[in-house]
Amino acid sequence: YIYYAAGESIDRLEKLPQTEMVLDKGYEILYFTDDIDEFAIKMLMSYKDKEFRSVSSGDLGIEPDAADKESDAEQTESKELFDEMKSILSDKVKQVRASKRLKTHPVCLTTEGEVTIEMEKVLKAMPNGQDVKADKVLEINVNHEVYKSLKEAAQGDKEKLSLYTNLLYHQALLIEGLPIEDPVQFTNDICKIMK
Repeated sequence: YIYYAAGESIDRLEKLPQTEMVLDKGYEILYFTDDIDEFAIKMLMSYKDKEFRSVSSGDLGIEPDAADKESDAEQTESKELFDEMKSILSDKVKQVRASKRLKTHPVCLTTEGEVTIEMEKVLKAMPNGQDVKADKVLEINVNHEVYKSLKEAAQGDKEKLSLYTNLLYHQALLIEGLPIEDPVQFTNDICKIMK
């Protein structure tokens, strides 16, 4: 595959959590900063028999290692937790799952299907304002301290689990440069965890 990331600036793209694993595996990433870039790449589809793949796509096509197997085991073990988080987020995400791509960040958004998050932003900004939505997946880093807090909250404090889930979702939105639906609620949630 030829991996790429699309966004507003190279500086922002270099900081995306989704790039960690791809770079760690020794691959290079093309950075697209023009609105039309990702649409053009979708039309090209491949170059010299290598398919273009967004670092935010669900399947990166990278061979699994020991950490990936651990994520698979954690996905099975924590199915109930992830289902509860999906229920809390309702239709905001298609799925919540253990991440195979995150190394240092607690959370990220990825997509399934042809429409990426960046394409969704570009289409929304167009004059006719097409309401095309990417099928978002909230990925949780099971090796991060935040995940331990989620598991503890799931054991008995459903209100805390809801608070943490919404904060992580909003954190993932901010990382992607997407607007938060209710900024006032977001700030209230941050104040709750600071008490």
